[in-house]
Amino acid sequence: MSGHSKWKQIKHKKALTDQGRGKLFSKLAKTIATAAKGSPDPKFNPTLRSAIEQAKHQKMPQANIERAISKAGEVADREELLLEIYGPEGAGILVEVTTDSRNRSIAEIKSTLRDCGAKIAEPGSLAWAFEKTEDGYRAKFVNPISDTAKETAVRLISQLEERDDVAGVYSSFS
Repeated sequence: MSGHSKWKQIKHKKALTDQGRGKLFSKLAKTIATAAKGSPDPKFNPTLRSAIEQAKHQKMPQANIERAISKAGEVADREELLLEIYGPEGAGILVEVTTDSRNRSIAEIKSTLRDCGAKIAEPGSLAWAFEKTEDGYRAKFVNPISDTAKETAVRLISQLEERDDVAGVYSSFS
């Protein structure tokens, strides 16, 4: 019976898990490095302190956190964006982006949005419906949408979260 080796199954599961953790750790490292641009001391930089706490919560090794802080000088050209998106049936979606090329990132995100029938909103048109928290943004109001629109919105959010330059995605639908 070929293909029934328990070690092979474990090896493939471990590879998938490690790949997911690596992707998560690289996003967290970018967030930490961007937050450390202002001040590399978490005592005086609440954004950095929050990013470090989030990384520790995800069990990111301390060596990786320290390496990300030391790379803060290298990410001086990185820019943080907050994109406001109208999703299916007008559902509000906020996307935090950390990028070195604003035009490339926006073009790639617009391509993803077109596939799901969503569009970028004017700055400030959706941000008022969200409040800033330690973990990101939380919707002040819940926007009920149909099941079909919810499936499309969930697919859109998962596609956005897969992107390396997307730091966080927050929605207002139930």
